[in-house]
Amino acid sequence: MHTDETLIPQVIRLFEEKTGWGDSSNWTNQDFLRLSDLIRENTGVTLSHVTLKRVWGKVKYDSLPNTHTLNTLVQFLGYDSWRDFSVRHPQQPNQVPTQQSTPTETHQPSPVPPAIPTPPAQSTPSVTPPIPPAQPLFLPQRPILKKVWIFIPVLILLPLLLLLLHGQKPSPQPRDYAFSSKKAVTSGLPNSVVFDYDASRSPDDSVVIQQSWDTTRRVKVSKLDHEHTSVYYYPDFYHATLQVHNHVVKTHNILIGSNGWLPLVEQDPVPVYFKKEEALHDGKIGLSIDQIKQKNIQLQPSPPTVMITNVRDFGEIYSDHFTFETAFKNDYSEGSAACQLSRIYLLCEGTAIWIPVCSKGCISTVDLFFTYYYTSGKREDLSAFGVPNFNDYVKLRVESDSGQAKILVNDKLAYTVKRHIIRSKIIGIMYRFQGTGSIDYVSLSGAKASYRDDFN
Repeated sequence: MHTDETLIPQVIRLFEEKTGWGDSSNWTNQDFLRLSDLIRENTGVTLSHVTLKRVWGKVKYDSLPNTHTLNTLVQFLGYDSWRDFSVRHPQQPNQVPTQQSTPTETHQPSPVPPAIPTPPAQSTPSVTPPIPPAQPLFLPQRPILKKVWIFIPVLILLPLLLLLLHGQKPSPQPRDYAFSSKKAVTSGLPNSVVFDYDASRSPDDSVVIQQSWDTTRRVKVSKLDHEHTSVYYYPDFYHATLQVHNHVVKTHNILIGSNGWLPLVEQDPVPVYFKKEEALHDGKIGLSIDQIKQKNIQLQPSPPTVMITNVRDFGEIYSDHFTFETAFKNDYSEGSAACQLSRIYLLCEGTAIWIPVCSKGCISTVDLFFTYYYTSGKREDLSAFGVPNFNDYVKLRVESDSGQAKILVNDKLAYTVKRHIIRSKIIGIMYRFQGTGSIDYVSLSGAKASYRDDFN
């Protein structure tokens, strides 16, 4: 199998192509933080931004990445494992490290001739010539003695190596495990999920159930048990995994629906829920400042994040061919909420789309994500997503078709996504407001299905 050193540049090049972020030598710390999130969302495994920067050579590190890191990197690229990637990417001749080449004779002069010790048999004779009988008695034996001394360390280390290999645990095989789940309620929050699993063939109790891409939502379970329950507080499309010795052996998807429009105030671990009826006002949906205060939620010095979301089956509407339109505004700008940061999400199976809108002076703080395309206000001008004020409703329209997407703000083209739109079913609409906000209407349509809500 090829060395890790020769294939890592190929991996980095493929990451540059898949993300569309350009030459990775220009990537910032924020880019590696975002890449860590993308890998976690796609594989269920977290590689820290520091680990990624080591692989990219941004942080000095003398060792090669471990197998777990390499497997995760290429799984994000669509390969089964590092071995699979190695087999499918033939090594180029100019990639072979010099230290691995077989020594051959060469007649080209070396710039710095190596110091080659002269063998004893070719040493300069002394003044007194050697006794002829001594030559056949001793000279032929010296190479034999040298060979014996070479093999003594091998003979000593071989039993230790065999003992070490014998003690290593084989990689877990997915066919030896089972993993499934069922929800306590069909739709609505909170929602408990019962996981049924069989990990009895694990060599020890290093068994973990991770309920989503979020690595904090994981718990160690006994290999002798067969059930575990977890509670989900937010609606979304989750990717649950059964892991043995940090290897994902089984996985399946879980859709936690919201049972219609759900307003809430985010907090960890349990959000503050509101009923849809409480949030409907004059043909709009949103939470007023008074309603938030009535729940004893402080607006300063750090404003809360209000979420209004609807996760459900919208029918056959996919991220590569749809039209989305809405009108909304952010209703709070006091104190540290001066930027009025707002994000509109279209949740998809395994990925997402989010579009930012904020006050004009804060466009440097926002970022945009479209299935796998990412950019931020730190690296390019996103001033089209800044509005002078939120006194009036902001109209947002997204048109996705033929591998491209146009994003319009107040009927003016704000951004064009020209690549990296993957096909994924849209399963949710979400608004997140710094402080609070309100929505006038929502419209989502595809080739075979459509949805609209005017909140009347």
